[in-house]
Amino acid sequence: MSDGSAGIYGRGLRHLRARWRVLVRLGGWSVLETGQTFLTGYAPARALDEGFLAGRPGAGLGWLAVAGIGVLVGAYGTVRVYAAVAALVEPLRDLLVGRVVERGVREADAGALSGLTQQVEIARDTFAGLVMVSRSFLFTAVGAVVGLASLDPLLLLVVMPPLAAGLGLFAATLRPLARRQEEFLVADEALADGLGRVCPGLRDITAAGAEERVAADTGRLVDTEQRAANALARWSVLRVASLALGGQLPIVLLLACAPWLLARGVTSGALVGALAYVTQSLFPALRNLVHGLGTSGSRLVVVLRRLVREPMPAGAAGGSGVRTRAQGSPPPPSRTATPGPGGDGPEPADRTDARPADRHGRSGHSARPRTSARPTDRAPAPALSLTAVSFAYGPAATSVVDHLDLTLAPGAHLAVVGPSGIGKSTLTALVAGLLQPTGGNIRLCGHPVPSPDAAALRVLIPQEAYVHTGTLAENLGHLRTDPVPEPELLAAAEAVGLTPLLEALGGPQASVDPAALSAGERQLVALTRAYLSYAPLVLLDEATCHLDPGAEERAELAFAHRPGTTLLVVAHRISSARRAGRVLLMDGSRTAYGSHDELVCDSAAYRALVGGWTAVPPKRSEPALALGDPDRVDAVAGPGLAGDRGHVVAHGPVRQAQVPRDLRDGGPLGREG
Repeated sequence: MSDGSAGIYGRGLRHLRARWRVLVRLGGWSVLETGQTFLTGYAPARALDEGFLAGRPGAGLGWLAVAGIGVLVGAYGTVRVYAAVAALVEPLRDLLVGRVVERGVREADAGALSGLTQQVEIARDTFAGLVMVSRSFLFTAVGAVVGLASLDPLLLLVVMPPLAAGLGLFAATLRPLARRQEEFLVADEALADGLGRVCPGLRDITAAGAEERVAADTGRLVDTEQRAANALARWSVLRVASLALGGQLPIVLLLACAPWLLARGVTSGALVGALAYVTQSLFPALRNLVHGLGTSGSRLVVVLRRLVREPMPAGAAGGSGVRTRAQGSPPPPSRTATPGPGGDGPEPADRTDARPADRHGRSGHSARPRTSARPTDRAPAPALSLTAVSFAYGPAATSVVDHLDLTLAPGAHLAVVGPSGIGKSTLTALVAGLLQPTGGNIRLCGHPVPSPDAAALRVLIPQEAYVHTGTLAENLGHLRTDPVPEPELLAAAEAVGLTPLLEALGGPQASVDPAALSAGERQLVALTRAYLSYAPLVLLDEATCHLDPGAEERAELAFAHRPGTTLLVVAHRISSARRAGRVLLMDGSRTAYGSHDELVCDSAAYRALVGGWTAVPPKRSEPALALGDPDRVDAVAGPGLAGDRGHVVAHGPVRQAQVPRDLRDGGPLGREG
């Protein structure tokens, strides 16, 4: 067994020793209950030998009446046994509740409620069951052995060897079987947890083209559980064998040896009594013991190990106290989350990247943009470095990214632009570690991507922002391992532009219904959550597409002015590119890198893209289709929608919009890239 299991056993023994008086009382009432077991075989044997077979039915009925009285006395003993078990179990429950509450208060443990309401009850009920089955087998076996010896010692020669062999086999397999049972429970919980994180994000997994990666990860969890289940099944065969050997073989031997026993003076009543002892007492007690210790025992160990782990001292990592940092020291890494309604990172890329990106017939060529900062002898590691990075969504697919070099110094502000489907979101997924490059390498603050160290230093906000049920403060602090002080939370909301929504909801502690928020409001929540994280690299993958231009500018500038932040924005408006210090144009063979003004002068592709963003005077605005057309696609040309300052066509939910030139893409404007 592991050290953790050994510690659990040691604590259990100390718990029992401290309550030795309860154990003595439990044993005393169990002896009274054992009288019923003794009479189960002894009274019928005497009723046959001294009553019915001897022609004295009155004596036979008298012995049966004694057996009935034994049942009543045993029932009273059973009632008192339950009271003694309660006196042994309830203090354990109180101890576990105290531990769970202490840990919940000290660590702000989100799992404390589950531990208090479910796991403690599992531990309590399982411990009570183990006490009952262990006690029952011990005293039942003693009563049966005394009864067999009283009837005829020869019966012990037939019953005891297979019973002892079955118990020995079970004892030899108990520890390995418990270990396999524990491994299976852990593997099953890991699979359930993995599926719980994957299932809510299936749409986004498909959108990110991460099916193979997620399938491989889930497959490993399934394979682990299958191996654990197979190992448990193999050891369970021995458990069944021990039950057959110790509980069923004595019945066969008593019947097979009946002529031999009767020839040596064993009476018919004694033989019937021996069969009653085995079938009515020993076999049921052994079966309960084997199943109870073999299954519930390891389950109890798993639950207790989680409940009684030592609480962290106040002020330690993960504690409820406010974490402080020395001025000028780097912030601790943020916590990243999985796709699903509970968080934003690692976030999925949008749907248009889940296919070969070169839908416009362009071939990918390398672009080697570099920042102009000169390296010094003691220069810090770049915030982001891509070296000859390539990626394709399949062996035969056209490369979405082809030998791309890119270096961003800490504090840089980069806008990534390009036609729809060219690979902008694929690039952010590669940087975030959601996709692995087919060539080259990516480093984030010196750490290779993907890696846990790199994942802790970035936060990715996709177009479809996730908000979970709970308070607004819980949503905003999701990427923090420490509680967010309210002044800091309010300052972040003000910087990003969440304050009006925060006040409308009723403050940080107000409950949030994700379905009641608009897409833009959910994006503001996700943006503020990222702003409060400790991640120095912020990836905005069209994370402001549902905001109006003013709100978008405020949010982007908040991140640009956030100390120590490197910002990469997948832009869907020309204003985002103008605000950025550098612009990366992804356009197949026409990939280019530079400032907005430089690209306007040097890149025809960028000029064409900027022209598509240029506002059209209202007097020249014409509907793309006749209003009220049969397909229910109405033309809209005016401010207030994503992609405004030009012709837009609204269809489907409000704020999902397309520039007319992109209608062939079949997706909303906010889903480029």
